[in-house]
Amino acid sequence: MGTFERYLSVWVALCIVAGIALGQAAPGVFAAIASAEVARVNLVVAALIWLMIVPMLLKIDFGALGSVRQHWKGVGVTLFVNWAVKPFSMAALGTVFLGWLFAPLLPAGEIQSYIAGLILLAAAPCTAMVFVWSNLCGGEPTYTLSQVALNDLLMVFLFAPLVALLLGVASVTVPWDTLLLSVVLYIVVPVIVAQVIRRALLGRGGQAALDRLLGTLGPASLVALLATLVLLFGFQGEQIVAQPLVIALIAVPILIQVYLNAGIAYWLSRRLGVAWCVAAPAALIGASNFFELAVAAAISLFGLKSGAALATVVGVLVEVPVMLSVVAIVKRTRRWYEGVPA
Repeated sequence: MGTFERYLSVWVALCIVAGIALGQAAPGVFAAIASAEVARVNLVVAALIWLMIVPMLLKIDFGALGSVRQHWKGVGVTLFVNWAVKPFSMAALGTVFLGWLFAPLLPAGEIQSYIAGLILLAAAPCTAMVFVWSNLCGGEPTYTLSQVALNDLLMVFLFAPLVALLLGVASVTVPWDTLLLSVVLYIVVPVIVAQVIRRALLGRGGQAALDRLLGTLGPASLVALLATLVLLFGFQGEQIVAQPLVIALIAVPILIQVYLNAGIAYWLSRRLGVAWCVAAPAALIGASNFFELAVAAAISLFGLKSGAALATVVGVLVEVPVMLSVVAIVKRTRRWYEGVPA
């Protein structure tokens, strides 16, 4: 994990400040960017999102799906948490905290939009960043790779119906055409493009050629993420300046959700006799989110200025420090997990 990635939360915080300041100083520029839309998909943000997603998808080897059988218990735990627990627990937590406990402190017209953003965040299991977390805790690389590849494949089919179901439960109108367009634009097409490029590079120059391209695109991916945040907070700046407490309140259900789902995955793995080197990344995969996709979907569904977009960006803000804390927890509890006397 490089220095830049390690301090991603710092850069995110700086982008928040820069976005708010620029939004106040040059509202006309942000209004012009916001108007560059086709079917509610902002073209500038779409280009930035692609720069974020494609380099991550280039790392995925769908051929690794064949090794799933070796770690079927760990895979089962993570699939259960990712698809049967996390989206529903986030919908419940968002409703309890934002829709009830914190409702008097939030703008009434945005509460349902905030909850929708949290649901989008939880419905997209993490992909590329999981490799970083797994590496930091010494996780089984074959399991991590196969689980990420399987999650990417499942997202193509499950993301849209799951989001539609939960947004319906949360009483948010689901624009199906925009949702399906988002899935195609931000999952299906990038997966196909990334795999075509990956196979071409491996066929011509082997792993070294792929590594060179990833080394070139890696910084561009992070810069695109930060540029997207500047835009988002430029549009959200007025609301944030008026009510800075909103960010902290939205972060509460996100933090609870991360530790809850990591704990469930870790505990279930221990009960089922899963090796620690698989259980550790299982907890991390179960807890983290594919925030790039969530941001993209929130923008497409609800717009750049929406509360949903803001909620997904709060997810980006807390992702790195929270996941690093989960890494520390699973490492420090290894002796307990394996039943070794202190």
